[in-house]
Amino acid sequence: MSLFRVLAVHVGAFYFELFHLIVMSGFGFLGLKILKPRLPLALSNFDLFFTSVSSVTVSSVTAVEMEVFSNSQLLLMTFLIFVGGEVFTSTLGLLVSSSFNLSQNQSLKNRVTSHHIPQVPHNPNQILINLVSLKKKNELGVYDHSSDNNIVQDDNKLGELKCRSVKCLGFVTLGSTVVLHLVGSALVSSYISIEPSAKQVLRKKGISVQTFSVFTIVSTIASCGFVPTNENLIVFKQNSGLLWLILPFVYIGNTLYAPFLRLVIWVLDKVMKREEFGYIQKNYKEIGFDHLLSGVHCWLLVATVLGFNLIQFVLFCCLEWNSENMEGLNTYQKLIASLFQITNARYAGQAVFDLSALSSAILVLFVVMMYLPPYTTILPINDDTNEKKKEEKSLKQCLLFSQLSYLAIFIILICITECKSLREDPLNFNVFNITLEVISAYGNVGFSTGYSCKRQLKADANCRDLWIGLSGKMSNKGKFIIIVVMFFGRLKKYSMKGGQAWYLS
Repeated sequence: MSLFRVLAVHVGAFYFELFHLIVMSGFGFLGLKILKPRLPLALSNFDLFFTSVSSVTVSSVTAVEMEVFSNSQLLLMTFLIFVGGEVFTSTLGLLVSSSFNLSQNQSLKNRVTSHHIPQVPHNPNQILINLVSLKKKNELGVYDHSSDNNIVQDDNKLGELKCRSVKCLGFVTLGSTVVLHLVGSALVSSYISIEPSAKQVLRKKGISVQTFSVFTIVSTIASCGFVPTNENLIVFKQNSGLLWLILPFVYIGNTLYAPFLRLVIWVLDKVMKREEFGYIQKNYKEIGFDHLLSGVHCWLLVATVLGFNLIQFVLFCCLEWNSENMEGLNTYQKLIASLFQITNARYAGQAVFDLSALSSAILVLFVVMMYLPPYTTILPINDDTNEKKKEEKSLKQCLLFSQLSYLAIFIILICITECKSLREDPLNFNVFNITLEVISAYGNVGFSTGYSCKRQLKADANCRDLWIGLSGKMSNKGKFIIIVVMFFGRLKKYSMKGGQAWYLS
């Protein structure tokens, strides 16, 4: 833990998280390389590394069919998805920072107690108060060291309360995540054991019910679209009960995690009545946890998510109700499958329909949804801290591009590396499909139109249809760019304010 403290404090949050993702990607590649696949196929090292990165960055961009992997490889991917998820990485950083701050606070308290030297408080307002008090005491010719000691003690108590609150928040997020995984896995496993059609699907594919349940729930909560079946959840689109069980975890693990976390803290405060929970709710900005938002912001976030889903749901049903994707489904199944599909467009990435068969208007809408950050709100939140910031911009801020600029660069680069495929196979490789692939990798979603041998202009006798993304058919150069996009998308929160130095007139 001391190594993690040094990295988190002295290196910075961005490099600490980047280091974590790279190390886990390397570890995942070695594990997938050592463990034998279920099918006797020669998997390239680059595809294995691509799969490892896709798991750690919870992007679920597929270059290898999922049913190729053995049970042990699936369990390894489950671990990679869990430790690469946003909730786990941010909780890890929270616990490390709280542990470091608590030790620093204790060291400061020991020095004050042993030397009786007044320390400078961290709060600027408290500094002004102390200076005014000191000036008055000097004018009266009286200086009482005990008052300074009281101020230091109060400041230390407040600092200790903050450190305890941060540590408490870390255990709450970690504990609630574990409970969600246990409950979700049990529900999915119970449903499959009861429902003969769902159980028969896994039996034919040779996938363990327990492995499928744990893998799917971990992937869902981490907002990763991987599922152990080649077809993702398309084979379960008639099992509306299974979709209903998974759907709440799609929301909780993604766009509605912040409201869920605040609700959990509110309930714990009412039940346990500990001062740490009250401090967390009132001082959410000082805590420094990205997923801890104000109550008003949470309500606006819920309204925004439901509003976006309503727009998608209405448009999806209007355009796809009688499409080939809906064949074999009754009205109820169509409604549930449609709701599940449009919900997953916001980062979760699981699919119950073949995206290549969807209308272009729906795919464009999905591109927009995948691009939007998960905590996008319709109404602005007043933030006093932003108003107090200086207008001056550093050289680094001036050089940073906007997110759209970087995405345009990535799309151009892939169009260059895949120029031959764009020319010879335009129905599979076209600018729109590449754009969807890049935006999906950036949003860590995993949606793809895939690759179909039927869409080839020049028929290839050796071509075989596979359940992989378009990235799986790209050259290694194109795949490398997608890897960079996945890392960039996973760490996009550190560059969201880029491009502000540019003025369009």
